[in-house]
Amino acid sequence: MADEKPVALEPREDRGDGRRYAPSTARNREPVRDVFAAQGLTSGLVLEIASGTGEHGAFLTDAFPELHWTYSDIDPAGRASQEAWRDAARHDRLSGPLVIDASSDDWGEVEGKAWDLIVSVNMVHISPFAATEGLLRGAGRLLRPGGHLFLYGPYARNGDIAPSNAAFSENLQSRDPAWGVRDLDLDLVPLASREGLRLKTVIQMPSNNLSVLFRRS
Repeated sequence: MADEKPVALEPREDRGDGRRYAPSTARNREPVRDVFAAQGLTSGLVLEIASGTGEHGAFLTDAFPELHWTYSDIDPAGRASQEAWRDAARHDRLSGPLVIDASSDDWGEVEGKAWDLIVSVNMVHISPFAATEGLLRGAGRLLRPGGHLFLYGPYARNGDIAPSNAAFSENLQSRDPAWGVRDLDLDLVPLASREGLRLKTVIQMPSNNLSVLFRRS
């Protein structure tokens, strides 16, 4: 998987200092912040898998001064943007970016640490399912007891999918048959359970996306 070329599904603006901006992040960062606040995800060590532009880490560490956030990505362009966001931060609580292949069972230097929160936004549907399987294994392996895995993106529920998400999934699969909108209850929850992760809450978000929170036992 590390050799695959990641793809951005939307244009990402660079305003001249290396920081890139995704339209979807501008739409969802405040709702995601509100979920973090409501669920008590406001302090501790955070590992983000597939950090994209790096905007979420920058925004959320500004919002919550007790979050310490580590970026990671397999995409060099993404890591360059994450570095720029880290360097522009007015604090020292952004680190990385690291190269982590989610599908691997060895995440390098993050192994052996007890993470409070692992975050992955909009990765599950634009990667082979092996990445999701590895993400769940990694969360079960690296989260401290009581730690959380936070996922954001479009999902089906028990075979039911919103028409817009069904059309989106068809579009994704036309680009790569290994991609597509996953079923949270049928595809992810059973695998998460095997890794000691219990589904804690599911929150409806803009544009038929979900915030999904698992808790490690």
